[in-house]
Amino acid sequence: MVRQYKFLVPLYPAGDEPPPAGLTDEEVSTWQQTQKMEKYMAMASESCIFKSVLSGGLGFGFGAFFSMMSTSFAYDDPLARTDLSMRKKTTEMFKDMGRGMWRTGRSFGRVGALYSGVECVIESYRARNDMTNAIAGGFVTGGILARNSGPRGAIAGAIGFAAFSTAIEMYLRRDTPDDD
Repeated sequence: MVRQYKFLVPLYPAGDEPPPAGLTDEEVSTWQQTQKMEKYMAMASESCIFKSVLSGGLGFGFGAFFSMMSTSFAYDDPLARTDLSMRKKTTEMFKDMGRGMWRTGRSFGRVGALYSGVECVIESYRARNDMTNAIAGGFVTGGILARNSGPRGAIAGAIGFAAFSTAIEMYLRRDTPDDD
């Protein structure tokens, strides 16, 4: 029980707040369930696994979309082939587009999931949200992605991805002018 003092705002421990005034018992029960669900949803959406899966899924979608758009600029045109019927040409074109979308989407998704997961783990470990997380996350991600190119390639990939992450983070964290 919280002690009430005259002329002071009552303070309640987290989770022990009273329900809003004027609710019936049934409405209070619904309100409490809603509060509990909101708490669980917030915990889930702040987890590194959720962030990584979300980034991977969005990366896959963007990669597939970019690949689909770039297919229209392809050098080789399957419709120009004269040895196939129109139906076969169209089928071949859509199969080629689908393979490209899958390949590019998978690559974008892998990079997005890896970077997001690494940055989230670093942020959780450091318990700070600053530029260092993006730089370190980019460095680790770049090194992992370029690991098959040898030590020099891995270091170059790590430095390049860290620089790219830094540039993006600086752009996202910039102070926007107030246009009043």
